Amino acid sequence: MNYISTRDKSIKVSAAKAIAQGISAEGGLFVPDTFPLFTEDDFNALKKLDYKGRAKYVLSNFLNDFTEEEVDYCVNGAYTGTFDNELPAPMSAVGENQKILELWHGPTCAFKDLALQILPYLLTTAAKKVNGGKKAVILVATSGDTGKAALEGFKDVENTEILVFYPSDGVSPMQKLQMDTQKGDNVHVCAIKGNFDDAQSGVKKIFTDNAVKEKLLENGMLFSSANSINWGRLVPQIVYYISAYCDLLAEDEKIKENGFNVVVPTGNFGNILAAYYAKKMGVPVNKLICASNANNVLTDFIRTGKYDRNRDFYTTITPSMDILISSNLERMLFELSNNDDKFVARLQANLAENGTFTVDGEVKEKLGELFWAGCCDDKATVETVAKYFGEYGYLVDTHTAVALDVYNQYLKETGDDRTVVVASTASPYKFVRSVLEAVSDKAVDNEFENAKILSEVTNTEIPEQIKALETAEVRFNELRNKDEMLASVYANLRIEN
Repeated sequence: MNYISTRDKSIKVSAAKAIAQGISAEGGLFVPDTFPLFTEDDFNALKKLDYKGRAKYVLSNFLNDFTEEEVDYCVNGAYTGTFDNELPAPMSAVGENQKILELWHGPTCAFKDLALQILPYLLTTAAKKVNGGKKAVILVATSGDTGKAALEGFKDVENTEILVFYPSDGVSPMQKLQMDTQKGDNVHVCAIKGNFDDAQSGVKKIFTDNAVKEKLLENGMLFSSANSINWGRLVPQIVYYISAYCDLLAEDEKIKENGFNVVVPTGNFGNILAAYYAKKMGVPVNKLICASNANNVLTDFIRTGKYDRNRDFYTTITPSMDILISSNLERMLFELSNNDDKFVARLQANLAENGTFTVDGEVKEKLGELFWAGCCDDKATVETVAKYFGEYGYLVDTHTAVALDVYNQYLKETGDDRTVVVASTASPYKFVRSVLEAVSDKAVDNEFENAKILSEVTNTEIPEQIKALETAEVRFNELRNKDEMLASVYANLRIEN
């Protein structure tokens, strides 16, 4: 297996190179040139394994230049002692056919932990193979969860520096506090005046600037990424969808004939793309249901074939989805076009220049066959949090509520009531005020008081990671304009500009 670029498939690199580099030189994203197809025997073997065993099996199919010992080292390091009850991705049954895939039992209470606990192991192992001892500089744009999970994963990792940029008014108070109090001698955090798309565009611009790359090389450094543009971030996400299928299979063998639907709340498209890749590898996913908030650019694209970021941007109670440029959609376009790199490069150029592109014909037809899309505003989000707690005694965060509302729209429109797996992306306590206001009228101005009230009202436990923030020292308060991001990079790396 080689890795090729979505914008120039003549470029072929190893898994280690793809992970260490993060993004192709011309701006394309790395994808495998072939995908493994798992058989019934594979899944029957996997269902008997724990999460670590499943991860080792899946990842070994993609890490073509990692030894078995290296894969063991990465997986054991990431998933031992870091997740509640040693269960990184448990499922809870809600209602008759709904399975909530809880992806928030890690150190930062968000689904990004499933990938960002293992990425530092993958990246440092890869860097030793291809970077010649140079320091890896991890550059991250975040809408909230990626930043903290990346900081936690890379803190004090030898021969790395990590810089995280987040929109100053585009994350929840808990997310902001998680990042600004981060410990570690190699971590740096900067808020920017703008939204997530500004941060993401700024990071991509820095990544692909040859003059910047040369300056880093002069200082013994190389860029890499912890965003899901990095294949090493995306491939661990495939594992939890395969693991979910194995758990369903262990419960009822009929699932392999009937299949199941998957609902994912997403803004950057990486999480639902991982579910698509699991389907491509043999998991019997029927329909991939893409759930958006008021920033419904993906909903419109999947329904009409037109992607248009030239629209109002909304700051919502689901900030991790407040995104208008979905970077991982590029990989899906590559898939839908039968790996037509010139087509993808043209679409991405149109997006960069005009903020829009359109697909039609076979590409649009395939898109509609694979995906169903819906969106949910803040009012419906709050109502869904209240509904699921009131009817089932099950408390969800606002992003998971978006997924559940959109799933119910799908159910009403199609009548397709087969088993559904809903990706639950964060603990309710990361968005505590919005969740509390949905189930109670007792909200106050202090986030930690709100957490205590929510715990009392719902009889749920406050995660220890959230409790610890109340007394944590704020270490970072840097605030920059979006055009000053490179200056921040140089300053934090102590490089003269």
